[in-house]
Amino acid sequence: MQMITMSHVVYAIVTVAVIIVMLFRRGVVIPSLIGTFLVGWIFKGDVISGFQAVYNANLTAAKELFTIFLIITFMVALLASLRDIGADRRMIRPIQKLMINGHVAFFVLAIVTYVISLFFWPTPAVPLIGALLFPAAIRVGLPPMAAAMAVALAGQGMALSSDYIMQVAPMLSAKGAGVETGMVADKAMVLSLITGGVSIAVAYLMHRKAIRRADAPLVQNQVVEFRSAEETQEFAQAAAAVETLPPNILKWSKIFAVLVPLSMLGVMIVMAASKFGSNMGGFEGGDGAAFIGGVAVILLILSCTVFSKIAALDKISDHLTEGFVFAFRAMGPVIPIAGFFFLGNADFSKSILSLGESVPAPAILYDLVMSVQYAIPANGFLTSFGILIIGIIAGLEGSGFSGLPLTGSLSGALGPTVGIDPSTLAAIGQMGSVWSGGGTLIAWSSLVAVAGFAGVSVIELARKNFIPVVLGLSIATIAALFLW
Repeated sequence: MQMITMSHVVYAIVTVAVIIVMLFRRGVVIPSLIGTFLVGWIFKGDVISGFQAVYNANLTAAKELFTIFLIITFMVALLASLRDIGADRRMIRPIQKLMINGHVAFFVLAIVTYVISLFFWPTPAVPLIGALLFPAAIRVGLPPMAAAMAVALAGQGMALSSDYIMQVAPMLSAKGAGVETGMVADKAMVLSLITGGVSIAVAYLMHRKAIRRADAPLVQNQVVEFRSAEETQEFAQAAAAVETLPPNILKWSKIFAVLVPLSMLGVMIVMAASKFGSNMGGFEGGDGAAFIGGVAVILLILSCTVFSKIAALDKISDHLTEGFVFAFRAMGPVIPIAGFFFLGNADFSKSILSLGESVPAPAILYDLVMSVQYAIPANGFLTSFGILIIGIIAGLEGSGFSGLPLTGSLSGALGPTVGIDPSTLAAIGQMGSVWSGGGTLIAWSSLVAVAGFAGVSVIELARKNFIPVVLGLSIATIAALFLW
């Protein structure tokens, strides 16, 4: 085991401080920046390295998260261009027929997100849901925070934690535990449904009284607040002018109201075909987001062209700028937080600390988790919750999958000694790691994309998710002990 040094201790203290500050509903940017500076200084032994670590950590985080910036930018820009021709309002009318009220809308969002994310992971699912379903749900009275929770819990939580279709997560867990992938996958699927069912139900109960009628003044205010302040007046003007558009623009409005949903449906069909053995290659994770983003750009060009003609050469820049401003407003505070937790990940620590090629990359968070594994008592109940907690801690660095080899290895080692099947413990650890790092409990993850599209604070969204997720994980862990 790696020796615990002063840099490990400082990293652990700052991590606890970040969690405490979050619980007190305060921003954690300053603790994250100070923590990055101190760890860099102590690890390298000179203050200059501390300054460099702060910059490098933020730069590394920005590089890793920029794909989320970009997909938000393109989708927001596309929606802005559709707003010009009134297609955005026409596009959601069929969806409004399904979302008859905020209560139904909550569960429609959860079900649709789960199905899409189960096949393609949440990364490409969030832009689809955010662009097409969030506006409709909010218009019928669902609070933006409730909409964001439904999508996060169903996608980044319930679907990603089982990863039953792609089975990347079960494979990592199974290899560490030394068991068959199918054994972990089946148990993880059951536990994910229990955790997801409990957390989504609790989230609904938390917001049930806040759901209003579609014509309530509060709902109308939320619809306005759903968009950034800069675009509110422009949106209102466009909405009022939809029915008075020139005949040629009105025609294109109707066409794009059909073309955009059909294009997104086509994206889903192509991705599904690739999943079931076509020769088009896979669209897992970032590849799926890139595919959707590229389609959005082409639709953006077409929409700008039909509305502005030759002026589209300039108009498209305005929409892209609007998209980037929206994305950076949502993502900006997350970068320094992610930078600190990336510092604890061996995949990023070498570049952040400016270490040479011959120097092994420190895995600070991994070392800390390994140092406390021996404190877990040899008791089935306590061991199960110990594995769950270690999975949650391992996920704090923002990658739900990076902690799976650790929880899998611990499961293989501890399972026989406490009389529990290692595949069961591995599935429990997988729940903790993915629900934590996959994007429900921490703000420095893909949760920021959900918050960005919903127009809510990502920090507040993480706080709201805490009780439903922890309750769901606890019940699922207890259920695992009885089921297997």
